[in-house]
Formats: sequence, C-alpha cells, structure tokens
Amino acid sequence: MLECPNYFITNSQSLHVGKRFSALSADEELELGNVFIMFPMKRLNSVVTAADVAQLFMAANALAKRISNGHMKEEESSMGGSKLRLEGIEEFKYRLSVCRSRKPSLETIKEEPVCSR
Repeated sequence: MLECPNYFITNSQSLHVGKRFSALSADEELELGNVFIMFPMKRLNSVVTAADVAQLFMAANALAKRISNGHMKEEESSMGGSKLRLEGIEEFKYRLSVCRSRKPSLETIKEEPVCSR
C-alpha cells in the first residue's frame, strides 16, 4: 500500500459491525477471489459501523446491476421495500464525487517538424 499512504486495505470477510478494522500489512499479497476495501487511515482504530457495511453492499449491488446490463429481476423491482438513504452523509457525498469517472479530452496532437542540420 505504498501507492496510497493515506489509506489502508482490509478484507471484506473481516468486517463485523461493532468490531475494529483489521488492516492488512503493506507487504501482504492480496488473495484471488476475495473482496478488499480501502478506508482512510483516520478510520484505522475505529469500530466498523452499519453504514460501512451498507456502503459495501450498495457498491456490490451497483456492480451487479452493471454486469447484468441494468436489467433487474421482476421480483426485485416489485418488492418495493425501504431503501437506505445516504444523501445526507457528508463522507458519502465526497466519495461519490471522487469516484466519478473523468473523461480525458482526446484531441489530436499537432507536431512540429524537426529541422535536421
């Protein structure tokens, strides 16, 4: 994790509400098939909250929808249960703004001819 010194990585299987985060060491290899999550370093000694787990589930649901090309199953859309609202959480707004994809401008590069002596 030398690339992002202000963040730590934890395995999603070690997240338990009410327990402390268990960060992976910087030189530990990530295992194939596991889900790993980055948190800011200021959260290292804090307790995992239900909001942390909810963000993980929301990200997983969004990914599943993208994989299935946005088609929802009929039974899911007809359930109409209550949904978790994160509009008022300031940290969620910040993460959402940072995570938006940036589209680079693909302009043609105009090159000047090189003069040979």
